[in-house]
Amino acid sequence: MKIILRHIVSSLLFMTLTVGIALSVTFIIFPFDNFGELIDAKLFNVNYLYLIAIIILVTGTIQGIISGLLRKQHISYVERQLRQLYEGQGLVEEDYKDLKEIDKLIENVHSKITQHIEHAQHLATEQANEREASLQEVVVEERNRLARDLHDAVSQQLFAASMMMSAINEADYDITPELDHQMSMVEKMIQQSQLEMRALLLHLRPVQLKGKQLQEGIEDLISELMSRLPIEVDHQIEEFPIDKGIENQLFRILQEAISNTLRHADAKSVKITLIKRDGFIIMRIVDDGKGFEMTETNTSSYGLDTMKERSEDLGGDFKVVSLPNRGTRIEVKIPTIQ
Repeated sequence: MKIILRHIVSSLLFMTLTVGIALSVTFIIFPFDNFGELIDAKLFNVNYLYLIAIIILVTGTIQGIISGLLRKQHISYVERQLRQLYEGQGLVEEDYKDLKEIDKLIENVHSKITQHIEHAQHLATEQANEREASLQEVVVEERNRLARDLHDAVSQQLFAASMMMSAINEADYDITPELDHQMSMVEKMIQQSQLEMRALLLHLRPVQLKGKQLQEGIEDLISELMSRLPIEVDHQIEEFPIDKGIENQLFRILQEAISNTLRHADAKSVKITLIKRDGFIIMRIVDDGKGFEMTETNTSSYGLDTMKERSEDLGGDFKVVSLPNRGTRIEVKIPTIQ
């Protein structure tokens, strides 16, 4: 509305100035002996000067509204194009002949962004292939050895301590309420340590994608989770081809998200979704855990920054929504380059 109002004011000023100049030139070329006659002059029974004022007002207003609406339409069109560009969508096809140059510039920017995303994805694929080709067996073996040691020693000791605390708490000993509360807290701490240890073991000895597609890796990870942890895992995994670089990054994001759920969320169930829609690969991880307050929590402690960086490296978008006692939802959208 402000744009139209500004155009009306500008048009009225322009019309007033134009008519004023025209009248001044007329008076100079054809000078009046008595200006009173002009003031009293009438045309169609309307005072001549009033008629000029009405013409200026009506013409200027109409012209201002038309030019204002046209300008507003142009601005809205450019805004839509830029929004589509920002969200990674295709550009809107509308025929504005007077905006051809702007259209060309926006198309050039869109082309450069697309090329950048394509280059980033191809680079990620090349790096993934190189890492897979030159896999450091020594590092992998050391991680597996450390995982075995932790599982055989610390995990079993934690399990034994948990069983002993459960037995003590269930026994009919004559203890004070304060001591009973403290022992219950110790039992919960041991159980939490067990969850932390299991999450750490999954990190140290993760399911590998070597020679597998992302969908197969996710299925293996789900099997690993359900066999080791008391958590329900639902999934919707669609079959479609994915570049190797994108597969690896998405799998690392999934591992990080699952680790967060095990270590922080205290969730009973998790749903994993992998689909392809409208030129985007979409991966979604939703849990029913305790969530967190996003405005108050240091999100870097949850590995969200790392997941966001992995998504952006592929030209994608990363979103996380979490509410206390309402769970957490993580969504990654990666554009596919045809």
